[in-house]
Amino acid sequence: MQTKFSRTQKFFMMNPFIQFVRFIILSIKILIIVAGGHGGTRRV
Repeated sequence: MQTKFSRTQKFFMMNPFIQFVRFIILSIKILIIVAGGHGGTRRV
């Protein structure tokens, strides 16, 4: 089964700079969650 991608979706997928920015934003979100005390074992 093949899905049809629009021109803008193809552009976003093929652009490495946009992929890199999205990866950085995702990493920052994960860091905020972990550093915010949700993933730590240390008691403050």
